[in-house]
Parts: sequence; structure tokens; C-alpha cells
Amino acid sequence: MKILIDNGHAQKTPGKRSPDNSFYEWKFNREIAIPVVEELRRRDYDAERIVTEDIEDVPLQERCKRVNAWCNKLGKQNVLLVSIHANAAGNGDWRNARGFSVFVAKQSSAASKKLAQALYAEAERRGFKGNRSVPACRYWEANFTIIARTNCPAVLTENLFYDNREDLAILKSEEGKRKIVELHVEGIISHINSAKQ
Repeated sequence: MKILIDNGHAQKTPGKRSPDNSFYEWKFNREIAIPVVEELRRRDYDAERIVTEDIEDVPLQERCKRVNAWCNKLGKQNVLLVSIHANAAGNGDWRNARGFSVFVAKQSSAASKKLAQALYAEAERRGFKGNRSVPACRYWEANFTIIARTNCPAVLTENLFYDNREDLAILKSEEGKRKIVELHVEGIISHINSAKQ
């Protein structure tokens, strides 16, 4: 299984920061994606980031092209994609929404949904459920380009809300980041192992 990790956004992406400017989503996404790949590789999984550029934001079409090139090479059933993000509920002001979310495309495969559920289970295990209503299926649906236009099982994680003061404290802490890395690694491995059974 080829595991592709997408760290969303880049330094020049407008917005995507906490109301107090102490948190930048592009930086956080890399602080999670890089150790996720490193830990998966340490456990002998074939993992890599699809975007290593930091300054200029790689367009979504190019990101999808990179993913689909692997699907064409290995077969889409042998590739999976996790796009890592952090959430915001407003436009630069503090809000109340908290918690972890994971999205699949509206016409997603059963494998995408199972991967999403595995990730949500790991997030919930670490206390990241938050204060919002969670769908019974444990994932949300949205046609974000990176998951709607890639051919393999694909999900997008929104790791807490950086415009919520409590969530922001977790996102900025080393312990919080470690837990978020862990939930991605364990969720991905759990999904792969269940698919083998």
C-alpha cells in the first residue's frame, strides 16, 4: 500500500491563521505530516508527502495529478491519501466550535469511508470529539477537490479549530501535536490491517 500524505496550504496561502496570529495552518500541517510519514516508514510502511514545497501553494489540480500518477502506476486500490488540515469556524474572530472532523467526498468509495471511520475512532480515543454534533457514520461529506478528484481512497482531516482558544492551546502544544500524529498513524495502520482481513 502506498500511503500519500498531503499537508494543506503554504506560506503564501492567504488567511489560515489564528485570530491572534500565533498559529499558521500551513506550518502546523507540516508539523503533523512530516512525523506521520517518518513514523509510518519506521514501521516499514511505504509513505510519502505529495507536497514538499513550503513557500508557494501547490495548486489543488497539481496535487491531484501527483496522487493520480501513483494510482495509475500502482492501481488505485493500492494507494490511499490523507490530506491534513486544521479547522476554523469564522473569519478571523474567536469561535466556540471544537473538535476533530474527517471528510470524504460525496461519491466516495467504501474504502474511503472505512479509512475515515478508523481515523475518527483514533481521534475520539484521544479525547478530540469536541462540542459539535457528530454524524452517526463518524465522517462528514464534502466535495473538497483533493478528495473528490483523486482516484484512490481519500480523506481530509480537520484537526481541531485554531479559532477556538481551547483547541488552539492543544494545537500549539507538543503533547497535542504528538497525539494528532499518533491518531493519523494508528488510524491508517488500523484501516490497512482491517482491509487485509
